Amino acid sequence: MSVKRRLSFSPTAAIALLALFFALGGSAFALGHSVSAAQPRCATGAVRGIATVVGDPSAGMANLPDQFTSKPSLFSRRFNCARGAVQVRRVQAGVFEVRFLRNSARSAVGSSVGDSYADVEPESGGIFKVSIHPAGRDDLSDRAFTIIIV
Repeated sequence: MSVKRRLSFSPTAAIALLALFFALGGSAFALGHSVSAAQPRCATGAVRGIATVVGDPSAGMANLPDQFTSKPSLFSRRFNCARGAVQVRRVQAGVFEVRFLRNSARSAVGSSVGDSYADVEPESGGIFKVSIHPAGRDDLSDRAFTIIIV
């Protein structure tokens, strides 16, 4: 004797299967037809430049030159969306200037190592003045720092 079972779906199961079908089909459609454009270099709101200034490993931050230089050993990281050089110089104890050539960014944030903070002020010509302050003190300190311009 043969018993045939009939497959039946409840209305809830049918709706769940239909939702699953459309969810998977929509994802496949989106993957197959996605159009994404890369963000233009130097666009408004983009990171336009980064410089992590660490100083010469054998000479330290206090011995950075007083003239702008882009010597690779002074940086652990550098980026300029305008494809110009990233340069740094020491103005005085704890005060540095970082220049991003051909970059028109006017906003920046800075960070320093340890218990110090970096105060960043924009100047003309893609230059940013960075002052390094030890936490809780008014004096300045020669310490490594990172600046990000947007």
